[in-house]
Amino acid sequence: MITMNTARWISVFHGVAHTRRNTLQERAHYKFWPRRLPHSITTPAGSVWNNLAVNALRYPDKAALVFFDRTLSYAQLLHQAELLAQYLQTLGIKKGDRVVVCMQNCLQLVVSHFAVLRLDAVVVPVNPMNKAEELKHYITDPDTQVAITTADLAPEWAAASNALAPAQRLKHLLITHFADAFGEAAAQDMPPAWRDWLLPERPVPALQDTQAHRWTQALQERAVALPAVSATSQDLSVLPYTSGTTGLPKGCMHTHGSVMHNAVASGMWGGSSSSNVTLCAVPMFHITGLVSVMHATMFGGATLVIMPRWDRDLAGRLISRHKVTHWTNIPTMVIDLLASPSFEQYDLSSLVYIGGGGAAMPQAVAQRLWEQFGLRYAEGYGLTETAAPSHSNPPDATKQQCLGVPFISAQARVIDPQSLQEMPVGEQGEIVMHGPMNFQGYWKNPEATAKAFITLEGLQFFRSGDLGRVDEEGYFFITDRLKRMINASGFKVWPAEVEALMFKHPAIAEACVIATHDDYRGESVKAVVVLRKTHLSTTAEEILQWCRENMAVYKAPRVVQFVDALPKSGSGKVMWRALQEAEK
Repeated sequence: MITMNTARWISVFHGVAHTRRNTLQERAHYKFWPRRLPHSITTPAGSVWNNLAVNALRYPDKAALVFFDRTLSYAQLLHQAELLAQYLQTLGIKKGDRVVVCMQNCLQLVVSHFAVLRLDAVVVPVNPMNKAEELKHYITDPDTQVAITTADLAPEWAAASNALAPAQRLKHLLITHFADAFGEAAAQDMPPAWRDWLLPERPVPALQDTQAHRWTQALQERAVALPAVSATSQDLSVLPYTSGTTGLPKGCMHTHGSVMHNAVASGMWGGSSSSNVTLCAVPMFHITGLVSVMHATMFGGATLVIMPRWDRDLAGRLISRHKVTHWTNIPTMVIDLLASPSFEQYDLSSLVYIGGGGAAMPQAVAQRLWEQFGLRYAEGYGLTETAAPSHSNPPDATKQQCLGVPFISAQARVIDPQSLQEMPVGEQGEIVMHGPMNFQGYWKNPEATAKAFITLEGLQFFRSGDLGRVDEEGYFFITDRLKRMINASGFKVWPAEVEALMFKHPAIAEACVIATHDDYRGESVKAVVVLRKTHLSTTAEEILQWCRENMAVYKAPRVVQFVDALPKSGSGKVMWRALQEAEK
């Protein structure tokens, strides 16, 4: 029975909701919203595992994964994931336990991910570029007892575990060889430099108090009953780690609900259907590859073509051969592919969607994609804490070098970092976001969690730590990290702005702007530059002169350093902090 008080509460609730909805509808970016899409969606309930289970019923014989010469159907993927889940259960894994999955992109990564979810356990995706000293944290912080990795990385995990106190060590290390998931014909398609990495059998490293297991052993048929899937949308599903500015990496607690929302929304945003063929060139240990590529593809019943790591010519061959329709990437990948001497041999005509983030797409490159292929590069923005996108460009109304508009079901503001007041249009402030994609907080770190959120208009917003602005049409633009700023004689220089300008120079392939010491100004601007192969004779003075002619004098670099390549993270982002620290 609904009492008078209940009815009054419902009336007030709906009044508040109605007012908030009208306020949101007045936000300028909805003028450019894809007409086919709602502003928000109801996230499917329950475990992310259900996406695979449902599509194995719908499309049992359809290709789910393509990895070199091996194709795995949805029914086969489901079967392998359940076999691995049975084996993990015999090792003691149960609901809520954290299991590390650490490997480059491969078929086994997807199988492992879903096997952990089948047990209602929590996946801890770890960057395979980490070394033993770094890996210790991913054993002790999430209280990991089981890690799944590839044979090339097993020695690092062994060294990490062996260095810990006996009570902290891994109990089990499950090891797979890449060749467990492809046949002999795969070698013909690999870049020659990869063959010594992907093909060899490797011995099991020496382990203390840790039992080693082989992938082939784990996927054997066995009579083990699995418990029913019971995870709800509120239960943890993945625990990815983010480095931040100081201290050890922090685990971001994502539920099945936050991952499910962005998996569904990402597919809708890109016009996904079960007929899609998606190229996975971004790493799946990273939140974008994990959610916006892998989980979005599996939810939609589409086909995922897997690259172990980036190689421009392999990407060109895979797009051509498999008629790839959707490609989420880092802009540097597109730049690299277009620069390949073999580029004219590749057929990109099947692509209907291309987009990504992590860095701004140079305007000249975006223009070439449009003029030559009719593709609008849709830039997006998000963090590990937001399960990938919190913003994205509407595919049919993109702006170049722009984060886009708040994503499906999301709200965003630009606020003054101190007063927390919303900034006027065009003025710089900190980007904050609210929505079902936000994480629940940092693992075992309530203090950092408390600092990460603020309340605005009665809603909880995550503080991104990124500086940006919003234009009169509701599109967001990043200016820089909150602490990435150069103070030159009192003038504030934002490196991202200078980098975007420098990309317009015909000789510059890549640039990273950092601060350098200046006895007079305190700090000056330095540019670390990678030259295009066609412009190697360009001098530093020529670039400095061009900068002085094309930007305000206080922004123009005073120093240019040429390098063969910029340091990049496993997800393809330029590691500007490494360059800045080296400068000190």
